[in-house]
Amino acid sequence: MRHPKYLHLIDYANMSTNALYTDLSSYYDLMCADIDYKAQSNCVHRLQQIFGNNGKSHLDLACGTGPHIRHFTDFGYQSAGLDINQPMLDIAKTRCPEAHFSLQDMSNFTVTAPVDLITCFLYSIHYSDGVQKWKECIASVYRALKPGGVFCFNAVDRTQINNDLFMRHTTQHEQCLFTFSSAWSYCGQGEKKSLKLSIEKAGLDVTQRWDDEHSMVALSFDELLDSLQSLFEVHVFEHDYETISPWNKSSGNAIFICVKI
Repeated sequence: MRHPKYLHLIDYANMSTNALYTDLSSYYDLMCADIDYKAQSNCVHRLQQIFGNNGKSHLDLACGTGPHIRHFTDFGYQSAGLDINQPMLDIAKTRCPEAHFSLQDMSNFTVTAPVDLITCFLYSIHYSDGVQKWKECIASVYRALKPGGVFCFNAVDRTQINNDLFMRHTTQHEQCLFTFSSAWSYCGQGEKKSLKLSIEKAGLDVTQRWDDEHSMVALSFDELLDSLQSLFEVHVFEHDYETISPWNKSSGNAIFICVKI
């Protein structure tokens, strides 16, 4: 997942803002500790069995530290991953030594041979820099898939973003309490939204906080479907990895299964 590599550091012990930056790769797995990677991977594996070509070659876009790839490899896939963050790829290589990883931008990537399944988890499809870059990403996906191959991603509808909602969880690590928060922010018009992220690390004597805001592409589901349906047979499901249920056409989060025509 293409979370930020660097976040702005505020040292609350000194009540001052410092021009310091930290490498997020060491905190990434802690930040995502509440995510059920196995359930997500298993759901997409089942959808691949239903809609795909029964092949087992797999590419994960914006793979981060490789947690999904670990599960797909265990399912018997020949998996690969790409990301723009080399420190995260280094962790992924340790986690999944049998997989192949490459430093590439998902808006314009290449593969040595077409694959059967391409995934993009955790809303990372929105990390395209505007609608044109998103379309370039979709074109790259289409070229990289075998006939009958499947592209799976999750997305949020810009028309249903609530700026007052946020996600937060805490975890203990190395005698410190970490609090992770994230929230969408959208002004109500245009093709850009942002993802606001923060990490608070509370130790015995000092509390530190890292804040960042990422520009992301904002699309409605109607716009997504218009772009996808000329290239793929598209199936949309409720954003629930435990059950496979058709999208109710009203919720603002969904899983997209795109079969190459």
